[in-house]
Amino acid sequence: MGDHVSGRGLQRAKLAQRTGCNLETIRYYEKIGMLPDPPRTASGYRVYDEGHVSRLRFILRARELGFAIEEIRGLLGLVDGGTQTCAEVKERTERHLADVRAKIADLRRIEKVLAATAAQCSGEDVPECPVLDALAS
Repeated sequence: MGDHVSGRGLQRAKLAQRTGCNLETIRYYEKIGMLPDPPRTASGYRVYDEGHVSRLRFILRARELGFAIEEIRGLLGLVDGGTQTCAEVKERTERHLADVRAKIADLRRIEKVLAATAAQCSGEDVPECPVLDALAS
C-alpha cells in the first residue's frame, strides 16, 4: 500500500509526514472544522487528498505568521466561498500586521524594563534583590 490507502489517498500519518504537522494537530483542525473530514475507505480508513495537503499547509503557514485560528478561518472562508478579493485579504493582513507591530512595541518596552531591572541586581548571594523588589512594587 505504501503512501496510499487503496491507491486513492493518504493516511493521516502520511499527511502528517508530508506537511510536518503533528497527528493530534490534524485531528484538532478536523474537529474544529478547519480541515474537512476526509472520505473513508470501505474498511474505515481516512483518505486525504492533495486538497487536504494544500489546505493544511495553508493553515500551518498562516499559524507560523501568527494568524489566530479565527483569522485563518476567515481567510479560509473567503477562499472556500470563492469570493476573496485581494483588497479583502490585504485588509485582513494589514490588521494582523498592526497587531504584530503592537506586540513588538510591547516586547521592546518589556525588554527595556527587564534590562534596567536586571542591571540593578548585583547577582550576589544576598537576601536583597532589586528584581524581586521591582516585581513586588
